[in-house]
Amino acid sequence: MTETPLLDTVATPADTRAMSIPQLRQLADELRVETIDAVSQTGGHLGAGLGVVELTVALHHVYETPKDILIWDVGHQAYPHKILTGRRDRIRTLRQGGGLSGFTKRAESAYDPFGAAHAATSISAALGFAAARDQKGEDNKVVAVIGDGSMSAGMAYEAMNQAAETTTGQLTVVLNDNDMSIAPPVGGMSAYMARLVSGGGYRSIRRVGKSVAKVFPKPMQEAARKAEEYARGMVTGGTFFEELGFYYVGPIDGHDMDALVHVLQNARAITDKPVLVHVVTQKGKGYGPAEHAADKHHAVVKFDVVTGQQAKGQAAAPSYTKVFALELIKRAEIDETIVAITAAMPSGTGLDLFGERFPTRTFDVGIAEQHAVTFAAGLAADGMKPFATIYSTFLQRGYDQVVHDVAIQRLPVRFAMDRAGLVGADGPTHAGSFDIGFMGALPGMILMGPSDEAELAHAVATAVAIDDRPSAFRYPRGEGTGAAIPALAEAFEIGKGRIVREGTAVAILSFGTRLGEALKAADMLAARGLSATVADARFAKPLDVDLILRLARHHEALITVEEGAVGGFGAFVLQALAEHGALDRGLKVRSLVLPDIFQDQDKPEVMYAQAGLDADGIVRGALAALGADNIAAKGWRA
Repeated sequence: MTETPLLDTVATPADTRAMSIPQLRQLADELRVETIDAVSQTGGHLGAGLGVVELTVALHHVYETPKDILIWDVGHQAYPHKILTGRRDRIRTLRQGGGLSGFTKRAESAYDPFGAAHAATSISAALGFAAARDQKGEDNKVVAVIGDGSMSAGMAYEAMNQAAETTTGQLTVVLNDNDMSIAPPVGGMSAYMARLVSGGGYRSIRRVGKSVAKVFPKPMQEAARKAEEYARGMVTGGTFFEELGFYYVGPIDGHDMDALVHVLQNARAITDKPVLVHVVTQKGKGYGPAEHAADKHHAVVKFDVVTGQQAKGQAAAPSYTKVFALELIKRAEIDETIVAITAAMPSGTGLDLFGERFPTRTFDVGIAEQHAVTFAAGLAADGMKPFATIYSTFLQRGYDQVVHDVAIQRLPVRFAMDRAGLVGADGPTHAGSFDIGFMGALPGMILMGPSDEAELAHAVATAVAIDDRPSAFRYPRGEGTGAAIPALAEAFEIGKGRIVREGTAVAILSFGTRLGEALKAADMLAARGLSATVADARFAKPLDVDLILRLARHHEALITVEEGAVGGFGAFVLQALAEHGALDRGLKVRSLVLPDIFQDQDKPEVMYAQAGLDADGIVRGALAALGADNIAAKGWRA
């Protein structure tokens, strides 16, 4: 490993405050090396962090963190920040069980004042900190760092629209433009202009100009204001942000330490209105393999630092995400009304494959889930067959639109909910824990939970065929089971499950991909002398009530299993049992769900074991339902 003599002297950001610009440059170089080495051992988000190394150093040098509040939008770029803020000794535990989170986390450090992992929250949170500061009469500074991708989310503009009216103290938004989607590359003249317009001299001239302009009639005052603003906008491109009440500075080179430090120092001194500093960075900066990769090594597994080669193992079966994409392509080949929508996650949802085949029928709306849902509703209202393909955890952001724009109007939008259940290293912010409950609560919604990749193919076929109401299906991250996928899957009969194994003592009713664990649990129960029926519900809504009542009549205990929080499939089953009087005859019922906590990251299999949703946990649930005395009386073994 490359030596890092200057970084070795930094225990907290305060240790950077006396450093010169050349020393800060050296520190950034060493910090980049340390970040690359750490992520090569743990995997995680690499490209975004490498792009903000200089910015991270400059921010902690200029601002008095943690007294000054520094909020990273999303937080996946905060690995260098964690190294500088006293967590270097644990940085190689990133995203591991018991280790550091891959995002900012309040419980982890005072330097993480606000947890993140979903985009576009930083400005709203920063404004909250600024307003609280003002109320308390304090004078600390507040900074939000937000990427250009996150600026596609309406929430960012809602916060900026309020900022100028809410805080009377210092607030800086750093726009990290790493895709050149807002401005072209910048050079020395642009950095010079940014320093000029953020400096005290220029601002003094502005104030004098404004005071002089006040003696003129109102129309002339407004004309003078516009002239100055647009003149500066011609250099900086910040007119839009000025209209929102921000003082715009930039664009500047986010890898030019001298420019960064001076501009941030100037921004820190501006207190009469909020400031937006536009910084242009290069994702993956300073690491050749990342710079030359199409995705800039956005997310990686363990890799060789020298070659950049990632240590990906041979998959035993295709991922659920890929199976979904290929099935949708099959259907789109024969139905030209099928279109697909994603919210800034084309590769994560598999729609990059669909987009290669059908570029004009694929819509990436950016980080704008609310818009994605209503956009899909509009498509459906005019006769198209939209598949809104959104991670379960991100669909939460568009739930109001699901209710009002889709469900109430009974529009046939198809929701493909990727990353259902627990997701491992990404932790609680990315877990798809709640969609069974929130989608299943909606009148008219059809909700499917395929148990393997072949069942997923049938679910896609079913969604295509449903043309009179909304539908949704959920599937997990990761590899499938190796199930044989039909050439062209048939649609399910709506609201009908299936018996997978017949038994007599206990019934295990599984919704989703815990079916394999349910079958293992049945084998383990059989070894104890307990015969178990295993059923695959397929649908959480509408429920197969006939199947459920049959299981209730012929078994002493009924165990429901799902990869979701309380209030989902198990609750729906209990409601159906109660409505039909099936609980009045002594039926023993247990609903196995995710625990009522936000589980920290670990390997998915470990997390499911902790949740009691593996085979051992299902066996424990069955034995607890039957009761020790009953088991002994029947001659079964507990």
